[in-house]
Amino acid sequence: MGTYVLLTKLTPEVTKDLKNREKIGKRWMRKVTDKCPEVKWVAHYALLGPYDFMDIYEAPNEEVASKVSLITLSSGAFQVESWTAIPYSRFLEIADEVD
Repeated sequence: MGTYVLLTKLTPEVTKDLKNREKIGKRWMRKVTDKCPEVKWVAHYALLGPYDFMDIYEAPNEEVASKVSLITLSSGAFQVESWTAIPYSRFLEIADEVD
């Protein structure tokens, strides 16, 4: 399984609706879990900065990671970025192979 980082910026309408923020988040999670049951969640953070949330998760491939991004966009996100993450120990092994 690969590790992915999802950065999410919500629409202004969703951001202003703090009272229903938890309900919106649970609805998003149910949809992702339903459509991508193979995803394993590692961490979920609220951010101070240009993005509102950061999720770290494992998925079997980039197609499943793309589904997570598309579901997020269709669920009140204004902008998302998905990144592939490599464990640092594996990065060092790759660097040794190149050197």
